[in-house]
Amino acid sequence: MSHERNPERWHSISYGRHHGHTHDADHDHDHAHSHGAHHDHDHPGGLRGALREIFVPHSHDAADSIDGALESSAVGIRAVKISLAVLGLTAVLQVLIVLASGSVALAADTIHNFSDALTAVPLWIAFALGRRAATRRYTYGFGRAEDLAGLFVVGMITLSAIIAGYEAVRRLIDPVQIQHLSWVAAAGLIGFVGNETVALYRIRVGRRIGSAALVADGLHARTDGFTSLAVLLGAGGVALGFPLADPIVGLLITIAILAVLRTAARDVFRRLMDGVEPTLVSTAEQALVAEPGVLGVRSLRMRWIGHRLHADVELDVAPSITLADAHRLAHGAEHTLTHAVPKLDTALVHAYPAHSAV
Repeated sequence: MSHERNPERWHSISYGRHHGHTHDADHDHDHAHSHGAHHDHDHPGGLRGALREIFVPHSHDAADSIDGALESSAVGIRAVKISLAVLGLTAVLQVLIVLASGSVALAADTIHNFSDALTAVPLWIAFALGRRAATRRYTYGFGRAEDLAGLFVVGMITLSAIIAGYEAVRRLIDPVQIQHLSWVAAAGLIGFVGNETVALYRIRVGRRIGSAALVADGLHARTDGFTSLAVLLGAGGVALGFPLADPIVGLLITIAILAVLRTAARDVFRRLMDGVEPTLVSTAEQALVAEPGVLGVRSLRMRWIGHRLHADVELDVAPSITLADAHRLAHGAEHTLTHAVPKLDTALVHAYPAHSAV
């Protein structure tokens, strides 16, 4: 008797697919039609909502999310290039102000901003590595390089908080007279506008492609913008006759940077610990349970590797079906899953007879 026709003899059947490497006709569909339908959230409005969006950027997937692995990596690299160009222009404008004012303090701040802009380079390298095919040594590919770059970004935000706090306390204990107030204010304004523009852009693109590292790098640009804002507000306070305004604003900005650091560190470390959003797990379970022939979801594991999701599923199916039918069911469940869950790159589906032990 053939193995396929004896349903009692089969234990499990698995079906897995990596997007971009399988070209079955039944998979040539537009994935965008269902993405974003499972992530409706209420956002607080007013000042509270604005502050929450600054310090705790929402992590759900946008409706215009990009699902192609290679395409999303290319979008990430483009975001890094454009943001570096904007930060480069910001630094050039600040250099012109330094030359016009002759301020050594402004020169130091400009050099600091320029060096911080270069922290995007490791992320650029990580996106490029993530596009490489898996090897026999790195069988899951090189997506983890992106998470490591995110860890580096978190380290740089931490350093920014330490430097900002140290400088604020130092100026509070030993006040330093600020020279060239108008020039200092102009440099602070340019630095804030340039960095915040880059922050908004990186965070938006990071959400679209599912990159926690790119969002963290956007938050890093925001901390640099906060530092420039401190320069602007401090200069304004001194001009109004409050010499301690500069260090006090510096301390407040340090607290703001620590709030941003908390968000960035949380998201990056969750990725490193294979954490996923519970709503994604719920979406996947609901899609699988609704699949014809599936009696239950025995287990479901998901994790991010870079900005792509991977899933490993065990399903309970009727023990009386044939091996070929179990294969078709696993194939269909995988197909449903990749349509229901945004940014899901690979899925390995195991079908087990419902009465068998694990």
